[in-house]
Amino acid sequence: MFSRKIYFNFAFQSTFNMENSTKHLEDLSEIRNIMERSTKFLSLSGWSGIFAGIIALIGALAAYWFLGGSSINFDETLTVFASKNQISPRIFLLVDALIVLFFALVAAFVFSYRKATKRGEKIWTPVTRRLLFQLAVPLLSGGALSLILIWDNHLNLLAPLTLIFYGLALVNAGKYTTHEIVVLGIAEIAMGLAAALWQDLGLYFWAAGFGLFHIIYGIILYMKYDRKAA
Repeated sequence: MFSRKIYFNFAFQSTFNMENSTKHLEDLSEIRNIMERSTKFLSLSGWSGIFAGIIALIGALAAYWFLGGSSINFDETLTVFASKNQISPRIFLLVDALIVLFFALVAAFVFSYRKATKRGEKIWTPVTRRLLFQLAVPLLSGGALSLILIWDNHLNLLAPLTLIFYGLALVNAGKYTTHEIVVLGIAEIAMGLAAALWQDLGLYFWAAGFGLFHIIYGIILYMKYDRKAA
């Protein structure tokens, strides 16, 4: 009888300890989630990456069509294209890139805002401001350098430099969001270096980096985060 009582006390104590342990783990998980939300921007949507990639591919196809689909060595061929077209190739490529950038930014804002709203979170927070600052410095520097290159007609360097500066911006901002964006940034830098080695294929590397890589990144982000939250 005494041993049975000890057994039941032991069983009750074990169950109580397990419940407490489970509760402590749940509390720790909740604290971790709160800390993560306060230090990282987690409202990036996979759909924004997919949409940005599609827009970039459309922009690359437009440039390919405008340049005639031949061997795209910008520095050697743009003078010829300029004599055949009423629109300056430099202006066309600049407007094409700005349109792609505009729609990519709109997609990033719209889909991120929708995701933040569903999660009951604010999209404009101190973390968002820090993230944008980390993105802005390399992006604005790369954009200014790109404008200088366009002005001086060194267009062969546009694809590698825009890919490299964009990749640096993503790696720089990675500490304020998911680690997948750092992987994307490293891939963009590698693609930019490849574009610098094979400058005749710059447009194709640009399409792969800003187009295909974004679509793959968006799908991974959607499968890993967005679908679970839906």
